[in-house]
Amino acid sequence: MRPFILLLFVACLFSCNNSKETFVFSEISVEDVYIDSVSIRAIEFLDDNTLAFAGSNGIYGTVDVLSGKVRTNVMKYDSVIPEFRSVAHTSSDFFMLSVASPALLYKTGNKGRMNLVYKEAGEAVFYDAMKFWNDHEGIAVGDTVDGCLSVIITRDGGKSWVKLSCDMLPPSVGEEGAFAASNTNIEIIGDSTWLATTAGRIYFSGDKGVHWKVVETPMQNSGPTRGIYSIDFYDAKTGFAIGGDYTKPNENKRNKMFTKDGGLTWELVADGAPPVYKSCVQYVPGFAGKGLVAVGFTGISYSNDGGKSWIQLSDDSFYTIRFLNDKVAYAAGKNRISKLVFK
Repeated sequence: MRPFILLLFVACLFSCNNSKETFVFSEISVEDVYIDSVSIRAIEFLDDNTLAFAGSNGIYGTVDVLSGKVRTNVMKYDSVIPEFRSVAHTSSDFFMLSVASPALLYKTGNKGRMNLVYKEAGEAVFYDAMKFWNDHEGIAVGDTVDGCLSVIITRDGGKSWVKLSCDMLPPSVGEEGAFAASNTNIEIIGDSTWLATTAGRIYFSGDKGVHWKVVETPMQNSGPTRGIYSIDFYDAKTGFAIGGDYTKPNENKRNKMFTKDGGLTWELVADGAPPVYKSCVQYVPGFAGKGLVAVGFTGISYSNDGGKSWIQLSDDSFYTIRFLNDKVAYAAGKNRISKLVFK
């Protein structure tokens, strides 16, 4: 038995010494892959090789991450040039949703064209984020209309969308909405869904949007530009949220919080310490919920201890970020999409 035990011990040492939990990024390289006169707040990997995006001026397209080739197109609706801040995908289709009235939701169709599958007009209409539970069911959230958040849901793969009535949702607080800053106001793990709002509250559904309840959080929300800008979950229990005030970007009080119980309770972290305002936060894949990266026009920050402490890796300005793997991510912002390599 002794040789076997020794082999296990050596294997354990090798495994522990190569654990991703202890890896610390200390620098980052930033390479622009697309530059144009467009503000991009919504990106999504369709697969391991294709990054899709949509932004202002009706511009949308894809980036081939292997070749670097970029394909773009422009969407117009009559005389309207939509501004897209939400994208999502299933295994077969890509979706993009514009912000203000009329809200326009497009789905991939025949011959490479995008088909309009939902339209909503109204003075208060403003959609902020979109995501899918699976290939058939998806959700988008927008600002308050008639006393509740605007929530639309599809159950047929995005062919049709239905807006939830206010009697199915908790009442809003004032003009509560979601910041259309990075398409990360919605997080989904299995059947569970979290919606983060400008009021510093989190709406939770455990059954794919059928029933909802509200969780109050300690996030700063004393004004229309303060609240939760971005939320991400590593697993069903471990989540992180970040925000601040983009009009006062150097503030760092009550702008970061985490949960270890699936969002039932939230606790402030690194309060009064960096980072300052950020518009997007994402967990680094495979780091046991310890690695976090937050971006904003205030730069790129990184934590390797679940958000307790942070370092600024770059002053490069971005609005949103998505990881391709545990060391490579793509970020988008004003006039650019860039490849980020963490080292």
